[in-house]
Amino acid sequence: MNGFSPSIPREMRVLLDEDVHIKVSDWLAGTGHDVIRVPSGLKNGRVIELANRESRTLITRDKDFSNRIMYPPSRHSGIIVLRIHPPQLDKLISALTRLFNEWPDISLSGKLVVLEESEYHLFT
Repeated sequence: MNGFSPSIPREMRVLLDEDVHIKVSDWLAGTGHDVIRVPSGLKNGRVIELANRESRTLITRDKDFSNRIMYPPSRHSGIIVLRIHPPQLDKLISALTRLFNEWPDISLSGKLVVLEESEYHLFT
């Protein structure tokens, strides 16, 4: 799809926030990942509860989730905050592909990743 690698090195359980392009969900599911979307209108506290309850890595554009005091990485199943502007599908998929290819065997559980177009920042 869109000229990107058709697979990611490891399978993931993902909770995709409603603020992330719907085609990212399609792309992840198409590469064999277990993806569900956040129900529309769900508040942040409920979003993170859902991710933890189902052991899913949250992928979101909501910068609130990068607050390590409110959402300590060690208490979650992994959070990826997308800081890509504008959030065009090809840019999102390219950045996610790069991140996953650099981390083929590392669990994101207990980690916060702030993903930008050309780099990422990891917090534990």
